[in-house]
Amino acid sequence: MFISETTVDVRYAETDQMGVVYHANYLIWCELGRTKIVKDLGFDYAKLEDDGFLSPVMDFSIQYKAAMRYGQTATVRTWIEEHTNLRTTYGYEISHEDGTVAVTAKSVHILVKKENFRPVALKKIDPDWDAKYAEVAKF
Repeated sequence: MFISETTVDVRYAETDQMGVVYHANYLIWCELGRTKIVKDLGFDYAKLEDDGFLSPVMDFSIQYKAAMRYGQTATVRTWIEEHTNLRTTYGYEISHEDGTVAVTAKSVHILVKKENFRPVALKKIDPDWDAKYAEVAKF
């Protein structure tokens, strides 16, 4: 299983009055991880959009385990949990510098034509990308 990794320095603007990261910011960090894994695998999401396709989120689940605070560095690990004909599930783990897990999450995406939002299989658009996802997927 291929795991992509990136870091995020927790900024003051990402925290709430209690000094902990506001919960919605973890979703943004997951998006950073998803973008990074696509790039690390050798593909370009912006080109996919330029070619007339989008990858909307169909489902997102997140489990909060240990708060992060301003000044800390978060490590975002991302992998392909599952890849089928029409859906890709990304897995995420966001952790503290000492390895303590702050968040685990999953997002489910489909691929659609930008003009009409009709689903389309990645294999029809980019067979190499589809094959790579199938190769590195956990399931």
